[in-house]
Amino acid sequence: MTIFCSIIAVICLFITVHFRLYLLLKPKERLIILMYHQIGNHPDDLTVTPENLEKQFSYLQQKNYNSKFFKEIGLPSKRNIIITFDDGYLNNFEYLPGLLEKYHIKATLFIATKFIQEGYKQYEMMSFEDLRNLNRAYFEIGLHSHAHENFRNITGDFIRQDLRTNVDILEGENIPYTPVLAYPYGKYPKEKEKQHQLFGILKDMGIQFAVRIGNKANYFPSDPPYTLCRIDIKGEDSMIKFKLKLIFGKLKLF
Repeated sequence: MTIFCSIIAVICLFITVHFRLYLLLKPKERLIILMYHQIGNHPDDLTVTPENLEKQFSYLQQKNYNSKFFKEIGLPSKRNIIITFDDGYLNNFEYLPGLLEKYHIKATLFIATKFIQEGYKQYEMMSFEDLRNLNRAYFEIGLHSHAHENFRNITGDFIRQDLRTNVDILEGENIPYTPVLAYPYGKYPKEKEKQHQLFGILKDMGIQFAVRIGNKANYFPSDPPYTLCRIDIKGEDSMIKFKLKLIFGKLKLF
């Protein structure tokens, strides 16, 4: 019995630490960041349907989640959540404004400026004019690099110049942005020396936060500002799975 109890205790400790359930007891220090990409009628890993997105937003409103921009991240409140969309797809511009206004939710769009300039694969992207026309009460613009290269595979000099291009283009197009970065592909260097170099570049450029994937809640403000986690919401997630992700993040059992 003693061995059994010890095993249960170890398992409970692992679950508590790994999924940060203890943060449920500290709602003002628990920050959930959700990651989306596209909105459309054919769900897949990167595309959520308008109907499912509306159900998710409705649930967040019903449960009194406090939707924030990154620039408001330091304001104390309970049930903190940040909604993010990556890349700058035209379907974001078509679907999001009405849903955000209806459910009083804010969203941060991480923009890869090369995609806006030149397009991306077969997808329709927003224009700079679309970005300028977004209602700033509901939309915040963040950085997603210019060329959308994997930061694990490029040099520090390339990263610095690429981010400078990202910033310069947004400023040149008169598009207000918040100095927060979503790493392309959610990845940054694993090696400590390269991480230190990258974080130094971000600090020098005045970037306040950077987000990876990670799939768990953040303990804010104690978590490092350049490795904040996002929870990946996929198009085929059921509402039950969505609700569980808000608590646990990503479970391998799903």
